[in-house]
Amino acid sequence: MLGIKQIKVVLKNDYTTDTLFEAIKDHEFTPGKPKMVKHGFTNIICFDEVDRQNQVQIVPGMTQGAKPGPKWTVMKAEAAGMDNLAKNMAIGALTNGWGNLGSLGGKNSKLCEKQVEAVAKELEAMGI
Repeated sequence: MLGIKQIKVVLKNDYTTDTLFEAIKDHEFTPGKPKMVKHGFTNIICFDEVDRQNQVQIVPGMTQGAKPGPKWTVMKAEAAGMDNLAKNMAIGALTNGWGNLGSLGGKNSKLCEKQVEAVAKELEAMGI
């Protein structure tokens, strides 16, 4: 689907966001080292953004929620963080959504999609 990239990963062990971050925080992935960022009411694992609309993030699987589990999703999304959340909402509202079209295609979007694929493969290869 245009502008969306999500890859499901099943790890060998059960993790919460905090314990998964501890397990991978020193690993150098294709987009760099992961970081933990407060996003809304939760923390997520992400990498430096390509731009404000394209960032690789690692989030728990849909049925897992906050419980420890092996199912994770590596995905492309808008830049995480409380500042970015407010900025992206404001730009979207001011431009009636037109300001968010950069996530649908273009050079940065394609780069971020390739990074999602690489991170998913690298995460599985860690054997954790």
